[in-house]
Amino acid sequence: MTNYPKKLNPIFDRLKSYDIKPIIVGGFIRDSLLKIESKDIDIELYGAITFKKLQEILEEFGAVNIVGKSFGVCKLRFEDYDLDFSFPRRDSKIESGHRGFEVTVDSTLDFKAAASRRDFTINAIGYDVAEKKVLDPYNGISDLKEKILKAVDKKSFAEDPLRVLRAAQFCARFELKIEQNLFLTCRDMVSKNMLAQLPKERVFEEIKKLLLKSRKPSLGFVLLKEFGTDIYTDNLDVVDEIAKRLTANSQTNLVLMLAGLCYNFEQREAEDFISKLSNEKELFKRTLLLVKFHNKIENIYLNNLNDYLLYKLSAEANIEELLILSSAIYFAKNDSKIYKAGEEVYNRAKDLNILDKKLPQLLSGKELLQFGLKPSPIFSKILDVAYEAQMKGDFKSYDEALLWLKEYISHKACFI
Repeated sequence: MTNYPKKLNPIFDRLKSYDIKPIIVGGFIRDSLLKIESKDIDIELYGAITFKKLQEILEEFGAVNIVGKSFGVCKLRFEDYDLDFSFPRRDSKIESGHRGFEVTVDSTLDFKAAASRRDFTINAIGYDVAEKKVLDPYNGISDLKEKILKAVDKKSFAEDPLRVLRAAQFCARFELKIEQNLFLTCRDMVSKNMLAQLPKERVFEEIKKLLLKSRKPSLGFVLLKEFGTDIYTDNLDVVDEIAKRLTANSQTNLVLMLAGLCYNFEQREAEDFISKLSNEKELFKRTLLLVKFHNKIENIYLNNLNDYLLYKLSAEANIEELLILSSAIYFAKNDSKIYKAGEEVYNRAKDLNILDKKLPQLLSGKELLQFGLKPSPIFSKILDVAYEAQMKGDFKSYDEALLWLKEYISHKACFI
């Protein structure tokens, strides 16, 4: 019997009072069988009910967000769960691309017929809440136990190019072997250039899941290469090491993963690689900074942990992120269990309080005004010189900074 949150029973009981049979479907059931906690739950509703009536029932339990009213999906945030309620439906391919389907709600379908539209057998498992039984018309549980990925229907699978990417990320996330017929189908879809039908953003969503939800992302990238895609690098050992060092911030993790994929590329080559995956400017910028500066860690260590070099590095990039990347590279390429450079740079940066931020600047435009200077383009030049002096240790307190500035201005008066 699949475990589901009993907090949902009041909703299920209310639906059953209208002769509606709720069946939990898809990812939540798969994850439950794998003992993976999930807060996202999809529920299919079987029985005669209008979309409007469903909305009214669900609004008794919270604010309802309607998505795709034409094919009936209601989203409800309840307690700490994200619930999607939908009706059984049919898909008909009408044009190319991931969204090129005509979706028709069909309340006469049984679970097996409704589940036939799903991509993989492990996603076509349901749980009948009323009957308290698992529904497994395509033997997904057996495939899950045998750790093999199979398509529910080869023909319908080949109609959606996004499923090629999903196959790779599912194999990586759950460490599954792909069934031979499914592998050949994916390779054939790639050879027909079907991935070109997908928007870059949608491709990247699947790559993100592959990178962030896999213990060994390399499994998915190897598969993508075998399918014939160009989404591949030779740095997969580094990416697998980064997967062991993930932070609590998913965006930071994504930056680290992308930097790991192209850490040894020339700058232009790295730019081209990242641009192929995403147009997100901040992601692009942060990733390139890590690619550019990660080798500075070793240089600083060889320079006896020079504080000035550390301060300069903290002004350019996040040292903590650089350390994660450089340590992943080190352990991927060396048998040693100790990364001495990383440990010592980490400890010194922590002592200086610049692990994840730059040295706070003691002087600003306010102090220049206090010394009688009028705002001008030279302000930024003076502040740059002041910050450089601060990083070199010429002054360490605010009072010392003011004395430094007074002396600097007196010597440079004829130029200011």
